[in-house]
Amino acid sequence: MADRQQTDPAPQWWSRPEGTVEDGRREGVPAPRPEAGSGSDGSGSDGGESGGGGGTIGGVTFGSEPVGEPSGGGEPAQQAADAPAVRYDPWAAVPLQVVDRGRTPRGIRLWQVVALSLGTALLAGGIGGYAGVLAERRSNTRLELPQAAAADKGRAPESVAGIAATALPGVVTLHVRGAKGSGTGTGFVLDQQGHILTNNHVVADSKEIAVTFSTGESVTAELVGRDSGYDLAVVKVSGVRGLQPLSLGNSENVKVGDPVVAIGAPFDLSNTVTAGIISATGRPVTAGGDKGDGSDISYVDALQTDAPINPGNSGGPLLDAKAHVVGINSAIRGADKDDPTRQGGSIGLGFAIPINQGKRVAEELIRTGRATHPVIGVTLDMDYTGDGARVGDKGEDGKPSVVADGPGARAGIRAGDVITKVDGQRVRGGDELIIKIRAHRPGDPLTLTVLRDGRESTLKVVLGSANGS
Repeated sequence: MADRQQTDPAPQWWSRPEGTVEDGRREGVPAPRPEAGSGSDGSGSDGGESGGGGGTIGGVTFGSEPVGEPSGGGEPAQQAADAPAVRYDPWAAVPLQVVDRGRTPRGIRLWQVVALSLGTALLAGGIGGYAGVLAERRSNTRLELPQAAAADKGRAPESVAGIAATALPGVVTLHVRGAKGSGTGTGFVLDQQGHILTNNHVVADSKEIAVTFSTGESVTAELVGRDSGYDLAVVKVSGVRGLQPLSLGNSENVKVGDPVVAIGAPFDLSNTVTAGIISATGRPVTAGGDKGDGSDISYVDALQTDAPINPGNSGGPLLDAKAHVVGINSAIRGADKDDPTRQGGSIGLGFAIPINQGKRVAEELIRTGRATHPVIGVTLDMDYTGDGARVGDKGEDGKPSVVADGPGARAGIRAGDVITKVDGQRVRGGDELIIKIRAHRPGDPLTLTVLRDGRESTLKVVLGSANGS
């Protein structure tokens, strides 16, 4: 008997559905049609062939291999003979047909992940950087730090700023060229005629003097007169309009602790303003002496100040709280020369010539080109180391130490006397006696305390006059 082909439509799936082998089909799938002519045991014959051994369907031969494991106690041959013939099962675990499911999808490879991450990072970085630049630009244009509003630029006249504003137009810087080189100093205007007061050591041996005002205008000046004993000099400018002379104060009114302002050109830094106080008055100071014969030594009964003064400040004004000149800055005290820690600049020990003395000398220099010195007409023993100033045994060139008919001789001073006080102020040496005397004018009366043969006495003397150098 020939096998019959199945006339139902082919199933739409070819894999075995989930279930047991005994089941053979999924739920809802109809059972296969029975073959025509087959018995209840599922066997039939075709062309004399027995139905128990096997069959052929579509050219495929199926054997009569038993399905499952042997059971019971029968023989294997008997069990094989009793097993029904195996038919083609389209739901078998290994179907004859193979379904083309297309190309197996591949997973994302590592280089793709890296490339994608790198691209994303670059893109994000670029966008972030651009956004940051824009934000910074916007913040820079909009940034406004808190600041005080513009206020009145005026200052109280008695403040340092007010004093400086008043005095600066009358302060000048001097650039001097001489045979030994050039230097810088300071001066201040005395009158509308162009007279300027400064230190002698600023213009000594000068060949050319240039004066620069606070406005920057610079003109040539000529020397009017100078005196090394007072360390003062006067120069004059011509053809300058709008001169602003400084007001002169009274150094007798100065008290220790009074505030002062110094103006000058330290190290050629013009219009430098410093402030401090009066540290002491009547401080005996000697300066100069470079020539070795004593002719260039200046003796100053100075005002001491802690206002910073440095080289270049020389000749500049020392001003009080009313912007009046009370002194002419002239000298500083530095550390000892043999001190390894010596400081070359200001250490807070500055000295100024009192303006009362400066005024008198300036007037004489303007009138005559020379200044006079008050004297008592005696020669001092400068080698004396005791307390006080001793009158020498002999004067210069073997002359008497007390000038005949001089102020000292008329007062009763003798050779060998020791002068210990001037107007009640103690004198510790010959330099101090000269300084105390030069703090006065010729013709001023003085009271001297004299030690002679162990006994003190007081003598009245009227100061004489001598031409300065």
